[in-house]
Amino acid sequence: MEFATITEILMMIAFGFSWPSSIFKTIKSKSTKGKSMLFLILIDFGYVCGIVSKITSIIVTNDDKSLVAIALIFYIINFAMVTADLALYFHYRSIEKMREQIANDLDINNEDTEEEALEE
Repeated sequence: MEFATITEILMMIAFGFSWPSSIFKTIKSKSTKGKSMLFLILIDFGYVCGIVSKITSIIVTNDDKSLVAIALIFYIINFAMVTADLALYFHYRSIEKMREQIANDLDINNEDTEEEALEE
């Protein structure tokens, strides 16, 4: 079981390298373009399942608890990064919606002004 836990830790490290770049891209672009809220939620759900699995493994099995604890730490770190990316998604999506609403309001006002000018 130790080999499986070690390869799981390596997988979590590999995944862990991708999240900071995703977060940085979101902050830099200040946009949700190319992001999927559902994808981020499903990834977070997967990490929660992994966290529960590792906690259960620590409590119930005779596996090397130190290796399982290390895997658990990486699950928690990855979960935190995806959750941060998800929070940024909601933050920037609300800003985008406000901008869309303002643009729509301005378009409606411009149309009203144009109609009034034509009536005169």
